[in-house]
Amino acid sequence: MAASMVDSVTQANNPAPVRMSGPPRSARNLRSQLVGGSLTLLAGSGVVGITNLVYNVATARLLGPVGFAHATAVYTMLMLMSAITLAFQAVCAKYVARSSSAEEKASVFASLHRQSWIAGISIGVLLVLFRQSLTQYLTLPDPFLITLLALGTAFYIPLGVRRGYIQGIHGFGSLAINFMLEGGVRLAGVFLLIRLGMGVKGAVLASVLAVVVSYFAAWPSPGLTLIGFKRMAVSFREGLQAIVFFSGQTIINNFDIVLVKHFFPPAEAGIYAAVALVGRVVNMCSSSVANTMFPVSAGTPSDERQGRSVLFVSLSLVFLILTVFIFSLWMIPNFLWKTVFGAHFELGTHGGIAALLILYAITAGIYSLSSVIITYEISRKIANTSWLQLAFSGALAAGIYAFHQTLRQVIWVQLVLMIALLALLLVQLLRSHTASEEPLGIYARIRILKPLTEEQVIADFLRSEFHHPEFTEYRIEFARIVQRPDLASARENALRRALLFLRRGAMWRELPADTRWFELELTAADLARIRFFPRAQWRRVAHGNFYLMDVVERLRVRMLESSDDNFFRKLRRLSGSLEHSSVSPTVLLIGVDDKSPLTILDGNHRVAAAMLARPDAFARFQFICGFSPHMTRCCWYYTNVNTLLHYLKNLVRHLSYDPESDIGRFQETDF
Repeated sequence: MAASMVDSVTQANNPAPVRMSGPPRSARNLRSQLVGGSLTLLAGSGVVGITNLVYNVATARLLGPVGFAHATAVYTMLMLMSAITLAFQAVCAKYVARSSSAEEKASVFASLHRQSWIAGISIGVLLVLFRQSLTQYLTLPDPFLITLLALGTAFYIPLGVRRGYIQGIHGFGSLAINFMLEGGVRLAGVFLLIRLGMGVKGAVLASVLAVVVSYFAAWPSPGLTLIGFKRMAVSFREGLQAIVFFSGQTIINNFDIVLVKHFFPPAEAGIYAAVALVGRVVNMCSSSVANTMFPVSAGTPSDERQGRSVLFVSLSLVFLILTVFIFSLWMIPNFLWKTVFGAHFELGTHGGIAALLILYAITAGIYSLSSVIITYEISRKIANTSWLQLAFSGALAAGIYAFHQTLRQVIWVQLVLMIALLALLLVQLLRSHTASEEPLGIYARIRILKPLTEEQVIADFLRSEFHHPEFTEYRIEFARIVQRPDLASARENALRRALLFLRRGAMWRELPADTRWFELELTAADLARIRFFPRAQWRRVAHGNFYLMDVVERLRVRMLESSDDNFFRKLRRLSGSLEHSSVSPTVLLIGVDDKSPLTILDGNHRVAAAMLARPDAFARFQFICGFSPHMTRCCWYYTNVNTLLHYLKNLVRHLSYDPESDIGRFQETDF
């Protein structure tokens, strides 16, 4: 089916630039859109989840474990076909989200809709041709069940394109309603058709009817006209990536049910199908977040900072959902599950059904986090993570083939593999984050006034820090050597270093050993290269851009809005103190060389407060800068995974160091 998406491989390799239909969206707007859309789909998914739970409970009670196993096996086969459905949906949503005009969106839909019908009918015919073999493998009572599956598949694949268009235009409310309609028709159908005596056939037919009704109800837009639009080329690699991703996803989410149906007696297979319901609920909840994230992320393909913000919010939402859901399962007693499903759903020697439900939910939850990461990667680019997931789906099938003595063992195989998949994805994501850091800019040479010794810099640094509470018990005793340092005294220099390390040891140790210090003269033009320290309060005002002039302008706007937390109160207080020259005028900077960006190591608040008070206030400061060709290895200057790991390693290495013991030795000597 991926091949059917191809019009021009050359076009795929040289895509046209994306045209923005409006001004760039801020990270806050993206997060708001993501959370709002996720909550909309989550509300719809909650209704669908409850509907599906009632549907499965009703089917289980009406048909018993054996009949429920038959119905679930056929429905799971339909879910396996969703690999192609969701591939069409993802490609349609991605291209529609990136299209700048209604005509382009309509062309994407028309092209993919035609191709999806070809794919759906083709697969439906194949299912009919092989219905006898499938019936025998799944130990089904009637080949007609596969014929019904073929009919459902023919409509299910084009349904993905219709939902993809709605998703691409951010019609999350309409998408949620369509999901709810599918669940409602399935539930009403199973009650009616089983009551009419159709048994397993009635349960399967209810699912087929739900798909057909949802297809006709998912008309993309009232004003969408498909006549007269030319066929739009869709990248072969985009289509292949989508199919690889959703093939791996559907195998991981559903193939265990097929294998259990094959290996275990029908009664135990029915019990496992009941346990697997929690996996479907978890996947549905996480999909509501992923379906919202996908078009939002795809719509800003060039902004990596905003993209990472979208991913972080998505993972946080999924983790919160999983935590609440698993805790809720843990609170439900075992007897209640047997009451809900019926007395026939008893595990006997295999353990309580509640324990299996929780174990399965944890497994599905861990995979949901992996699925969000892979979906994010696909929304940004052609991602190899899809192939990694496909490899794990094969390993999952092989693992269950090898280890299936009990239902618990089947779940443990999946849990171990899903933990390994998530770990690999996180490692790859961190590496990708490291590689995607923007290169350092190159500026005109900065004027260097004179070189300084490390002892001079430590003395100035300590003087600006000496008012902090960490120095309260030493302030009177060592006031002289801090305020009037004797740089020729080795003992004083050692004591000042020990005092500084009370508060700033972790910071100072990260500076490269070959750092050389200089006093600089800065002009107004040099301010463009200065960045704030990328930590703490600065993150919430910087929005990923820590350069001095940009942050000051954001601060100015925020302060006009009367922000009154501790951060802004401190800036206002410093602005007044600077007017009376009652704070340290020394600002420490670090950089690679005299042509690179400079990061403020000490003095962030003072510089910000001064610039907010008077644009020319930088002239009152003394700027001291440490240069090293290895400064990019320091996390205070260049933050990535490697520098943070180096910082963590140094923390552990110096964990036993106590600067107060060094200070105590100096206290024995009078100064």
